[in-house]
Amino acid sequence: MVQQDSVREPGFPFSAIVGQDQLRLALVLCAVHPGIGGVLVRGEKGTAKSTVVRALAALLPPTSGGTRARLVELPVGATEDRVVGSLDLEKVLRDGERAFQPGLLAAAHDGVLYVDEVNLLHDHLVDVLLDAAAMGRVHVERDGVSHSHPARFVLVGTMNPEEGELRPQLLDRFGLAVDVAASRDVDVRMQVVRRRLDFEADPAGFAARHADADAATAARIAAARAALPGVALPDRELRRIAALCASFDVDGMRADLVLARTATAHAAWRGAAEVGEEDVRVAAELTLPHRRRRDPFDEPGLDPQQLDDAMRDADEQARQQPEPDPDPDPDGPGGGAPPPGSDGTDAATGERAEPEATDPSGPGPAKERPVGSPSAQFRTRLLTVPGVGEGAPGRRSRSRSPQGRTVRATTEPGRGLHLVGTLFAAAEHQVARGRRDGRMVLAPGDIRGAVKEGREGNLIVFVVDASGSMAARDRLSAVTGAVVSLLRDAYQRRDKVAVITVRGASADLVLPPTSSVDVAVRRLRSLRTGGKSPLAQGFLKAREVVLRERVRDPQRRAMVVTLTDGRATGGTDPVHRARVAAGLLADASVASVVVDCESGMVRLGLAADLARALRGACIRLAELSAEQVAGVVRAAA
Repeated sequence: MVQQDSVREPGFPFSAIVGQDQLRLALVLCAVHPGIGGVLVRGEKGTAKSTVVRALAALLPPTSGGTRARLVELPVGATEDRVVGSLDLEKVLRDGERAFQPGLLAAAHDGVLYVDEVNLLHDHLVDVLLDAAAMGRVHVERDGVSHSHPARFVLVGTMNPEEGELRPQLLDRFGLAVDVAASRDVDVRMQVVRRRLDFEADPAGFAARHADADAATAARIAAARAALPGVALPDRELRRIAALCASFDVDGMRADLVLARTATAHAAWRGAAEVGEEDVRVAAELTLPHRRRRDPFDEPGLDPQQLDDAMRDADEQARQQPEPDPDPDPDGPGGGAPPPGSDGTDAATGERAEPEATDPSGPGPAKERPVGSPSAQFRTRLLTVPGVGEGAPGRRSRSRSPQGRTVRATTEPGRGLHLVGTLFAAAEHQVARGRRDGRMVLAPGDIRGAVKEGREGNLIVFVVDASGSMAARDRLSAVTGAVVSLLRDAYQRRDKVAVITVRGASADLVLPPTSSVDVAVRRLRSLRTGGKSPLAQGFLKAREVVLRERVRDPQRRAMVVTLTDGRATGGTDPVHRARVAAGLLADASVASVVVDCESGMVRLGLAADLARALRGACIRLAELSAEQVAGVVRAAA
């Protein structure tokens, strides 16, 4: 959606926003230097994320054509054609010529492209947006049309982490990231409410009272943008930037480039002729926090003390002058045989020393892990729900999706228009239909629909047996490690997850269905164990969760992953009750996988019996890694 100036009412002024200083600065810096790559705004609902973004558009300099910069909002359900553009169907049908119709990226040129709930947008569309923001141009090659146009805009994405995270690969593509939260200061909260009420009572008058302050900010942005090419980045500060990125061990070189651009923009914003240490520090606070998340379950943010220490180390690096590499001396430290002991051998005997055993969870000698801490995690094999669904976009199971890749044309109705297929079907009849004036003549029988296939995200319900028989330290550690590995896989494949624990006399839903799987990991790490194993209650609870979720999201298919040794206990005839409950879950058309956690020389095979009752697959815990498991859930069909 593009906001038009002629119908737009006065928005909340940028200068009237209370607090959120870091967010406002990040937006201003991207307005000064759009090449930074945009801002990702993470925060809870009701923190004025959208208000700040919309207020920014009014401060941007006019476009090259002299018109006011526009705010373009990208709907979550937008198609790729709507985003990047497509064939102009009207010209094709009227004039018989192939013409390109630009999309929202073209409309956002010299303005702001705003994506609310960017974490719910399909991954391939996020890639398209970030590519355009980084390059400043859009290149389209599709349907026989080759087109390129400028697309320089301030990209802003907002998200609520409770609704699911972005993948680390996409996080890194955003230039800056800011976490926002509502102030806990009573006076600040009062001021926020008072200003909002005043604005709602008289929008025009409220905007007029802050017009001078907004105009001053807009003039400062324009001046900084004009001065940006002349701002110098000394080698000293460039060395500081490189040292900072190295100390935080960020991947690749994108962080260094974005940090340099942001520091230069900040120097221009404060009117300096060259980048200084204060510019680098401000840029680091906006550039590095989200790039430290190597794992989807790492906590975001940057420890101020850690940044202080890194800045001190970087300052020492910045003061050093690089020295030319001397010619290597074949007999000196750079050549010849290595000194004794440098290659791990004993300096006195020449024998190689055995390395000391270490605990993979941290430095120092190996030590016993506490109960409940995950063992080593691993890359799991892809588990898919059988068949082809029509659920939410994701990366797990096959689906028919309007956002998927077009695989062929069809004459079946209700699949959207396959433009090229339609034109080709009509082309062979043009002579017989008496085509005149270059206009193509279409008939109803020419219409072709588009068959599209993609991947969907599923609901993955984990049923974790935390009973006494599973509470042995090594076994529970292995189980929690396996669940964390599966949760990581679910995160990467855009699934919703739920966690049910079975222990004592009941099954507890410790995490209702959510896309925020890092919350699931935190709940798992506080897992309580012991008591009986009421597996029947676990299956019934899983069935209840799946059926309730189907009412909310009918197209999302479910898969239940049960981790147990199969020893159902508690109550009257617990084994029979567990099999009956498993049958009820299977009758609900839910794909199931049982991970057999039984250990020891003598195996009872109870987990396999449960898998048969669930009409699903059974694998042993040791076989869950990607190198061992093959097509597990497909066998559950």
